[in-house]
Amino acid sequence: MPTAPALLTDRYELTMLAAALADGTAARDCVFEVFARRLPHGRRYGVLAGTGRLLEELPGFRFGDVELAALREQGLTDQRLLDWLADFRFSGDIDGYTEGELFFPGSPVLTVRAPFGEGVLLETLALSILNHDSAIASAGARMVAAACERPCIEMGSRRTHEQAAVAAARAAHLVGFAASSNLEAGRRYGVPTTGTSAHAFTLLHDDERAAFRAQVDTLGVGTTLLVDTYDVEQGIRTAIEVAGPELGAIRLDSGDLPTLATRARELLDELGATGTRVIVTSDLDEYAIAGLMAAPVDGYGVGTSLVTGSGAPTAGMVYKLVERDGVQVAKRSEGKNSVGGRKFAVRRHGPDGTATAEVVSSEPIEPGAGDRDLVLPLVRAGELCAQLSPAEALRLAREHHAKVREALPAEAWALSRGEPVLETVTA
Repeated sequence: MPTAPALLTDRYELTMLAAALADGTAARDCVFEVFARRLPHGRRYGVLAGTGRLLEELPGFRFGDVELAALREQGLTDQRLLDWLADFRFSGDIDGYTEGELFFPGSPVLTVRAPFGEGVLLETLALSILNHDSAIASAGARMVAAACERPCIEMGSRRTHEQAAVAAARAAHLVGFAASSNLEAGRRYGVPTTGTSAHAFTLLHDDERAAFRAQVDTLGVGTTLLVDTYDVEQGIRTAIEVAGPELGAIRLDSGDLPTLATRARELLDELGATGTRVIVTSDLDEYAIAGLMAAPVDGYGVGTSLVTGSGAPTAGMVYKLVERDGVQVAKRSEGKNSVGGRKFAVRRHGPDGTATAEVVSSEPIEPGAGDRDLVLPLVRAGELCAQLSPAEALRLAREHHAKVREALPAEAWALSRGEPVLETVTA
């Protein structure tokens, strides 16, 4: 059954809208803000991802006959509400951080200005996309940093929901993963795809040699052979006997990876396969990758930990009303307070270009030397400010992320638990 973007929402958005239509407050000019009160415990920065996907969904966020029929079936029969939804088209403004940007506690990563009825409808969709994608991107960025320029491959499709897998592949590529195993991510977003074989292919054949021969005959000697189905050392010897010393790579998927990788490198060199790369997989996360730093590993395949946020499956972002008809409003609940008014933000940098602070204010900020405006226009009067293909949007986000992460201070790359590397300063 095709997905209806407008139904990717919580019912309480519609019950609030129905009540606001009844008492006349649905047309009030409102400002909603997306931010994270805190980073996951011990994380030093977050990476914003998903903005491009949210903007992709916005034009199709409409209530047609199918969506309205589904609402009636679920007991939403208020005719005033249904009539309003039938005519709904987002007409407001959206500002936000550039996708791929870093964020910190209180960073106003997305700001929606619209009549209450329009703005409230976007809450669930915005949070579900931004929380998921930012969690994956934030975890992936740590893995890329731990890999120290060795390529990482996203291969977590079998460990998450089928559509989440596509979004995860996109978010991982945004922060520097070289490729993905997910074909739909390749089709939809232009993410480079890769993949060779699993243990099942070796087990299919009468022996390992026959499996390797079939793969090399089909894919060429540049392929990657999985050598740990049986005995690793014998697997490596057989791989080189079949493919020759020009074999592209071997893959290790189990066991004591640092020890196995070291022995594999030694054996490959002994066999004359000095250019054959050693790729490792098997439940890797940023800590395991860092633990392999001294091992002769040429690349990493990462699955489960990446697509589940490596211990932080959500970015913890919230969507809060901060202004109503020009009046600042704020939530005062203990531990869940918010700051009223639409926000402006700049990233402050030192003379050497290193980021030093995140400055957030309810008033426009006069940028100083080294300051960079963070909040940019994304949608005006319901129309996207830039018409980009999904692949182009991802390419630009990837480029932006690579640029801004270079400005982080050195302590940002530590994997040990610590405070956010930049302080959020309220101006």
